[in-house]
Amino acid sequence: MIEPPIAWDPIPFGAQRKAETVAYAERHYGLDTYRLINPHVIVIHYTDGPSFLSAFDIFAADVPDSELHELPGTCAHFVVDTAGVIHQLVPLGIMCRHTVGLNWTAIGIEHVGYSDQQVLADPRELAASLRLVHWLRCRVHITIANVIGHNESLTSPYHHELVPSLRYQTHGDWVRADMQVYRRRLRQLGGCPSRT
Repeated sequence: MIEPPIAWDPIPFGAQRKAETVAYAERHYGLDTYRLINPHVIVIHYTDGPSFLSAFDIFAADVPDSELHELPGTCAHFVVDTAGVIHQLVPLGIMCRHTVGLNWTAIGIEHVGYSDQQVLADPRELAASLRLVHWLRCRVHITIANVIGHNESLTSPYHHELVPSLRYQTHGDWVRADMQVYRRRLRQLGGCPSRT
């Protein structure tokens, strides 16, 4: 499996942010780690913004988010821009805060744009996204069924949330109908090479 071209554009993730992530993981998942170990899910998002740089600035800031007011700040492992460039912001071995209930086991991928449909209609962005997800799921052994939209998070068998008020929290990005289109396109790329 050939890795797609990926631009390494790391956000700051030093000792303070790692400590905030450990505290978050303890509160929400009962885990004493900032590490993402053996991920089972890939979650697809859109940025609700105009550019990679606008998304980068939000994720790099490490300030409490406007919705849940928690630290660490939100982030994603990858952002795919409208030119089809794949940007990696965080190493795969680090937990990112992008989907309530799944951060402990999910790789987060953001897409520059304002809707599922906008991303699905952008040939360069969609092709880059599919190449990235195909490579990732084969690399870490994630089934296509576990490539989900943020809106599908509550139906994931891996969803786990200790904070009662957040157990039914999700977002509207990447609804099931649009993810069915996405997963169909992903299947067209073929299966994963067998391990030797």
